[in-house]
Amino acid sequence: MGQRAPKQSALFVASEAMATSPGHPFCERLNRLLAEAGFDAWIEGRCAEYYVKGVGRRGIPPGTYFRMLLIGYFEGLGEDRAIAWRCADSLSLRTFLGYGLDEATPDHSSLSRIRDRLPVEVHEEVFSFVLRMLEDKGLVRGRSIAVDSTTIEANAAMKHLMRKDDGRTYDEYLTDLAR
Repeated sequence: MGQRAPKQSALFVASEAMATSPGHPFCERLNRLLAEAGFDAWIEGRCAEYYVKGVGRRGIPPGTYFRMLLIGYFEGLGEDRAIAWRCADSLSLRTFLGYGLDEATPDHSSLSRIRDRLPVEVHEEVFSFVLRMLEDKGLVRGRSIAVDSTTIEANAAMKHLMRKDDGRTYDEYLTDLAR
């Protein structure tokens, strides 16, 4: 009917015959704005003390690392594996990161290692920088950003719990719910 028969991949493919992506307008504009703001030079300088030159294999540039985190942020991806997979799979995101089809994108373990290496303050500075720039250019809107992961030990008993919206106790709420 409409099923395609499996084909053997070609050994050689001319670059002009390869599939291309129309691109992602948001990522393209974001890259232009980051370039105008001198983001890559700024973040390289900011992260220089956390990278050792000449030791080990060449590291992932901080600009690439933070672009991958931005992809995760904008696309709601909370895990390094999901971010790495999405970046490797998408033609437009490869372009956003500066990777060609013949290059491997960074894997999840590299993201984890860099995240461990850089302090939280650097991450906060970068995200504040980018979000402020995007808001100034009209690409995002927002009034506040907050993350709270504080663990608070509750000093409450079930018989004293009350709903904020109507003042009912927990027992009254369950009774009404059961009716």
